[in-house]
Amino acid sequence: MKLKSLVGLTMAGQLLLGGAAIADDITIGFAIAQSGWLEAYDTPAINAANIRIAEINAAGGLLGRQIVTLTADTRSDRAESANAALDLIDQGIDMMIVSCDYDYGSPAALIAESEGLNSFFLCAEDVKAGIQGVGPNSFSASVLAAVQGASVGEWAYNRLDMRTAYVLADTFNEYNKGICTGFEWMIPQLEGAEIVGRDTFLADDASIAGQISRIRELPEEPDAIMLCSTMPGTAAAVRQIRAAGINSAILNGSAADGSYWLEAVPNLSNFYVPVQGSIYGDDPRPEVNAFNETFEAATGGSPSSQYVYPGYLLIDLWARAVERAGTTDAEAVTAQLEMMDNEPTIFGPRTFTNTLHHQNATLYQIIEITDSVPHRIDEWLISNDIPLEVLLAQ
Repeated sequence: MKLKSLVGLTMAGQLLLGGAAIADDITIGFAIAQSGWLEAYDTPAINAANIRIAEINAAGGLLGRQIVTLTADTRSDRAESANAALDLIDQGIDMMIVSCDYDYGSPAALIAESEGLNSFFLCAEDVKAGIQGVGPNSFSASVLAAVQGASVGEWAYNRLDMRTAYVLADTFNEYNKGICTGFEWMIPQLEGAEIVGRDTFLADDASIAGQISRIRELPEEPDAIMLCSTMPGTAAAVRQIRAAGINSAILNGSAADGSYWLEAVPNLSNFYVPVQGSIYGDDPRPEVNAFNETFEAATGGSPSSQYVYPGYLLIDLWARAVERAGTTDAEAVTAQLEMMDNEPTIFGPRTFTNTLHHQNATLYQIIEITDSVPHRIDEWLISNDIPLEVLLAQ
């Protein structure tokens, strides 16, 4: 798929945010964070969604109708997530997009479900952000957190010769728990690999000195530390780990992608994350690099992390399902989405089923940070899908 510069088109699409919908339009409601900590994840994905919307409108629209958008700010607050959804429902929408995180997006998604609408989480990676936690018409375009943990663990075993690992889990949200779930499911399957310790912390803990002491008390420094965390917990934990003289490889999930946080950890090296696509201009797929250029032309800035990609994907996949169904009716669209089996996209194939509205596998690009510079070094596809009962047990 060849992408072109869509600066004018995207800006035109952005002008529709908050505007009144016309009866013949197809209206998408964004119940997303425009303020608070979650805004850093939601805004880039929304910008990417607007790019795909602009492309569709420029090509004649969806079912011959233009797509317009309405938005309501959740303020990174669960109660406001529900209020935002109610506001959008009152204005009249055909589909709802909710925040990246399950905990903060689910109140809005549940309201969409109760109104018989499709909802898409921008990039939530907890299995409950879908059938299991919301209902049959809810989806996420991203890849499960557990797949991230399992993939980076299997990759480190094969490429870094990791045999011992210490699991350090930030229990702030379900996403973090999911990373560790996948890693701890994978490691026992790898001959000679062993988890030599486990510990937890909270993202806003002022110090993890106790946890670091327990790592240092091990007979040998572990080959890797599986750090299951988002910002700001990741930056704070990594800074303290390295300041303590621990040089183990540090593995994390996709939420640690991007260079925006690296000033907090000068000269960071030996740090690895799996991503759906590289934002650094070195992705082996020309389509991904072309999208990055389109994104920069449309927004004035490069993608801040891999979380821009699910925003584009969810509009792309939902629109295909609407065209095939010939309607925006949620039940019909859901049926078409569940028929997608290795559906080709510029970021790789995507699959939905009637039991899982997430991706349980993807070809990950592996990003290494060396001297605080991220770059792609490898790619990895998990060897086996993670069983649903494991995903639900986290």
